[in-house]
Amino acid sequence: MNCAALTMEQARHQQQFQQLLERHRGIVLKVAHTYCRDAHERADLAQEIAAQLWRAFPGYDGTRPFSTWMYRIALNVAISQLREHGRREQWHEPLQERHDASIDSGDPATDQRVHELYRCIDRLDPFNRALLVLYLDECSQRDIAEILGITETNVATRIARLKQRLREEMNP
Repeated sequence: MNCAALTMEQARHQQQFQQLLERHRGIVLKVAHTYCRDAHERADLAQEIAAQLWRAFPGYDGTRPFSTWMYRIALNVAISQLREHGRREQWHEPLQERHDASIDSGDPATDQRVHELYRCIDRLDPFNRALLVLYLDECSQRDIAEILGITETNVATRIARLKQRLREEMNP
């Protein structure tokens, strides 16, 4: 393959990646918002996720859903960073405070329940937080299992336990 053909192939590959990333950028933002409190830390995490996605893109199997592959990488990057850096001072802002502006159902009781849910999510360990984010994003149990590297049965069991835990925490 000559240099011109290689360059055209690289450009096509990069364009394909950029289109897929743009189409599914909400996943990157959702994961970054779930695992980082500080705006600068969120931006850094989103950038690191995008960089890792680009590095891994040559290994992406186009016969599989891009969103599933993207979630897996994004969550792995976020959880790895969390483990590396631990719960530093950047975690001072509770999850629900970042969403206050977006919550306004017009019903104070509903808004209060949503705030309670955010507080409960904020207390979850990284794995269960990832599981809950995927569940709330209406991913199938099969997709969640593939993303998190566990069985579908394990997904169902863990979701049932998380639901029960949330019910108990929100309705003491």
